[in-house]
Amino acid sequence: MNPTTLTYLEDMNLLSLEAEVLAVEEDEGKTTIVLNRTIFYPQGGGQPFDQGYIRSASETFKVEEVRFVDGLVRHIGMFEHGSFKAGDTVQCEVDAETRLLHARLHSAGHVVDLALLEFPHIHWKPGKGYHFPQGPYVEYAGEIEEAGDIEVFKKELEDKANEIVKRADTVSIRFMPKEEMYTVCHSVPDYLPEGKPARVVMYGSAGIPCGGTHVSNLGTIGPITIRKVKKEKDAIRVSYSA
Repeated sequence: MNPTTLTYLEDMNLLSLEAEVLAVEEDEGKTTIVLNRTIFYPQGGGQPFDQGYIRSASETFKVEEVRFVDGLVRHIGMFEHGSFKAGDTVQCEVDAETRLLHARLHSAGHVVDLALLEFPHIHWKPGKGYHFPQGPYVEYAGEIEEAGDIEVFKKELEDKANEIVKRADTVSIRFMPKEEMYTVCHSVPDYLPEGKPARVVMYGSAGIPCGGTHVSNLGTIGPITIRKVKKEKDAIRVSYSA
């Protein structure tokens, strides 16, 4: 079976798409649909999966979970009406409200990264992010003492983040080899996911290596609140809301 074409990587604003069913599988009471292409984002990179529906003329499949496994995007859920078979043409429809929430929270985490660059005395290296609605945060490797008084720093970081949001920069996409990312990105992770095109998301002139979904304009994020900055085991965790 050919790998799923990840259409969401090319157009993060596309919420409806026609696709072909490659397989319908049953496993432990759950149904999985594999398509030739998809706009559904599979969970990964600290961002939750999309939800929505896949429909044909008289069949409706509710997408409850989306995963990327060995080059294939697996749409997991249940049929509300009828069933599909391989070769059927279907319409994918991503839930717009859930997508926007996830994109806003994900983008806000990257804005926190960019805001930290405004503090030349702080040398924290970006680590993992958790952009779920239940308590989003970003983590860094470094020395928390560089921030000085944490309560003062929280307010300063929050102000810087909101300055970036208010600039309302347009978000765009570039595809490039990893070795070229250093020309537009402040930081490039050691590991990039296998089986996916290498992509940089541009927040204005600032590049971010990322395969997730983002807002199309940073002004869409809305106000960011820095809730907490603390040492968490071997990492510095910055918790936020947007």
